[in-house]
This record gives sequence, C-alpha cells and structure tokens, in this order.
Amino acid sequence: MRAPIHNKDKLMTRIPRGARLMLCAGLALGGAGQTAQAVDHSFSSGFKFQERDGQALYQGICQGCHMPQAQGAAGAGAYPALAGNPRLASKIYPAFMVVNGRKAMPSFAGMLDDDQIAAVANYVRSHFGNQYTDPVTAAEVKALRPSKPAASE
Repeated sequence: MRAPIHNKDKLMTRIPRGARLMLCAGLALGGAGQTAQAVDHSFSSGFKFQERDGQALYQGICQGCHMPQAQGAAGAGAYPALAGNPRLASKIYPAFMVVNGRKAMPSFAGMLDDDQIAAVANYVRSHFGNQYTDPVTAAEVKALRPSKPAASE
C-alpha cells in the first residue's frame, strides 16, 4: 500500500499519463452537459471521437479546459483563452496544437482524424470574437502529423 501523497505537485506525476488523459477527457465530457443543446459524446471503438462538426468537437473536448466561451482558465494548469487570441490569425496554429499538444494540452492526433481537426480549428478561428475566414484543410492537417518511422526502425 502506498503512503498518502502530501505534496499536491507530486500527485500528477504519480498518475500514469494515459489515466491523466482519460481524466481530462472525462472532465471535458462532463462539462459539456451545461450547454442548452444535448450533444452525444460517445466514443467509437479505439477511443476516437465521433463528432464531426467543429462546434460539437469544441463542446465535447476543448471547452472542458478552455471554457464554454473560450475565455481560458487557470487553476491546476493554465489554459489560454481562445476568444480573441491573435495567434489564431495563423490557420495552422490551432491545428498544430491539436495534433501535437503542448505543455498541459495533450495531443489529440490519435483521437481525431484530419477532417475533425480541421473542423474544430476552423470553428475556433471563426467564433468567440475571432473572424478568421481562411480555413485550414484536412490536407494541411495531414501534413502536420509526425511522419511514421519505417518498419525497419
């Protein structure tokens, strides 16, 4: 039996990364029930999100950390505001972040296909006070994915 953890900073390092990701996804899905519209947040096999449009993806995944109005949050981590975020002027930026993750944000590359990533990136870039109209495409998202190592490696 493990000794109790008295230092909250060490708590997250003792929880396996996969469990932390599932916890974050569970929190995101639970927070989505606050919207007026009912959204089905069920997973398909292999833990891939079924939602196809940007709004449903944002509500099912992103708003758990970035908040329903994309105002961002601070607490256990720092989650930047997406509302009025000048970094979104680059259409590649949000797609890159979803594919690769950064700091407290995990990569969603294994849970979303290229069309889904493009849809959520385009949704964020055209909502919450953002008015960027040059859409990112699924082909551009595909180019952001890390190349797979050769079978011999």
